[in-house]
Amino acid sequence: MTKDTIAAIATPSGQGGVGIIRVSGPKAPEIAEKISGLCPSPRYAHYGSFTDKTKTIIDSGLTLFFKKPFSFTGEDIVEFHAHGGPVVLDLLLKEILQNDIRPARAGEFTERAFLNDKIDLAQAEAIADLIAADSEQAARAAMRSMQGEFSAVIHQLVESLIQLRIHVESALDFPEEEIDFLADTAIAEQLTQVTNKLQEVKKSAQQGRLLKEGMTVVIAGKPNAGKSSLLNQLAGQDSAIVTEIAGTTRDILREHIQIDGLPLHIIDTAGLRESDDIVEQEGVKRAKQMIDKADRVLFVIDVNDEEKNTDEILLDAIPKNIGVTAVYNKIDKNKQTAKITEDNKTKIYLSAKTGDGIDILKQHLKQCMGYQQKNEGQFIARRRHLDAINIAEKHLDVAHENLHHLKAGELLAEELRIAQESLSSITGEFSSDDLLGRIFSDFCIGK
Repeated sequence: MTKDTIAAIATPSGQGGVGIIRVSGPKAPEIAEKISGLCPSPRYAHYGSFTDKTKTIIDSGLTLFFKKPFSFTGEDIVEFHAHGGPVVLDLLLKEILQNDIRPARAGEFTERAFLNDKIDLAQAEAIADLIAADSEQAARAAMRSMQGEFSAVIHQLVESLIQLRIHVESALDFPEEEIDFLADTAIAEQLTQVTNKLQEVKKSAQQGRLLKEGMTVVIAGKPNAGKSSLLNQLAGQDSAIVTEIAGTTRDILREHIQIDGLPLHIIDTAGLRESDDIVEQEGVKRAKQMIDKADRVLFVIDVNDEEKNTDEILLDAIPKNIGVTAVYNKIDKNKQTAKITEDNKTKIYLSAKTGDGIDILKQHLKQCMGYQQKNEGQFIARRRHLDAINIAEKHLDVAHENLHHLKAGELLAEELRIAQESLSSITGEFSSDDLLGRIFSDFCIGK
């Protein structure tokens, strides 16, 4: 428990019907008596006047007291619910701070909840994600993470690794028992199960990250395939210049849109082709850089173009770890029907000029982002979580190598330890002060 007491306005700046000032720490009950004339019983609201040290009334409203450890931070908390005018709240906060109480840093209330074991780090981050959610999907996923669903999955993985380590390290520590764990199929099966489960969690975390940050969609293809027209259709406005002249787009064009509340970052790029034009060469270079950073590539192909082999070569050049959708454009010219097909690559037939098939593309992009009607099993994840999962996955791959090929028990045990610590960093069991500082500094004041 911390010894100092902090206070902050917990509601957004500006005018509103109600404004809340939150105080957390050992002096909270004393402040309630000084400002309200009494400290209410825990979890009971008291209505009365808020006064300064000269007993001049500042405002009137509700005072609530939450006694430790049954509070958000695990400390004594007092909340003053006043009228939501900025001047009134500033006067009230100024009076509170004159009693050896300091202003709270950004995210310090949530940080104290974490340090006092009220929540873990993933839950703490989910609070900020819930506040910042800009879609219903993201809000519901953040709520599940805040309630501990993501943390529970991570804890299960960590516990499985602990049990696996116990088996391996006990055999290393007591060789006289003659346990040949390297030949024990149970070890191999457990390691495979943990790896498979981790891959499932990684997939869900990737979808959760897209719900939080939005999916970056790069529109690529040869010149004059209709990339800019597709951008304009998705954006609902004429963001890009469209002409019959090939190579009109030379630089990167960006649009931020939402599909049923799901955020998408759409990037239009220069046409991919060889060129003697220095400006166009730079545009192609930037296009390839954007493709490497994409979550999804919409590769636009003129369905009437007879040089399909060139498109196939360009498609094959896209990194295998990036999802690609082949968009066959200009179906209005040959009276084709808008449709989507699935074989080795997803193919969508549409007309960016008339808009025929755009709804099919939007539904496809929603599915790529993990849109679900019922939302079961989704949770918000951050890049930090994905980085930790990727590190754990890499070390589990090495563990498989040590077990099956090198037959190196000590190396196997070490890889399992590193994988466990990497996953534990998600919930905060292994977290540096620098990491905590970066995480909580992104929170709003008063939370």
